[in-house]
Amino acid sequence: MTQVHDTKRRLLDTARELFYARSYEDVGVQEICQQAGVKKGSFYHFFPSKRDLTVAMLDDSWQQFQETLLAAAFAPDIPPLERIQRLLDMQYRHHSAVKEKTGHVFGCPFGNLAGEMSSRDEVIRARVKRIFSDLQAPIQNILEEAAAAGDLPELDSSATASAMVAYLEGLSLMAKTNNDPDVVRRLGPAMLSLAVPPA
Repeated sequence: MTQVHDTKRRLLDTARELFYARSYEDVGVQEICQQAGVKKGSFYHFFPSKRDLTVAMLDDSWQQFQETLLAAAFAPDIPPLERIQRLLDMQYRHHSAVKEKTGHVFGCPFGNLAGEMSSRDEVIRARVKRIFSDLQAPIQNILEEAAAAGDLPELDSSATASAMVAYLEGLSLMAKTNNDPDVVRRLGPAMLSLAVPPA
């Protein structure tokens, strides 16, 4: 890893950590630079503003999320609906690990920024919206695969996948509000009922 790449990586990782534990508004460029061990001039070499850093951090975080958690959760080694349950299990384990390390459940980093910034910064709002849309796509594929296999009745896979993303975000918010990762374990299984029409 080159020194330039290492400097940029430290800025991205530090911003991700600080924003997640606290908030966008509460964390300034000076603090990010100090914690990352980077001079302020170097920060502005890579990022014209804190917003530009945040957009880059969102893209980087989403790529890591896809390559690690989503790739493992949605690997086609088990039936499609069990993959959704595996995603819920991973969400529970993530919140549990954060709680064990910090004493707090911090929720979803994307949802946190959406809640804080969507009415204040159009660029950040649009980027988080795209991430949620990109999460919806593989869930929709799973629902269509399950329907094709006869595991689900015919359904509007796009609307159902969108509702499931909303449910996942709601679980993270409630786990954060209650400071209790068990919220995900208790309420998570009900997410699958979104794919089954009422009798």
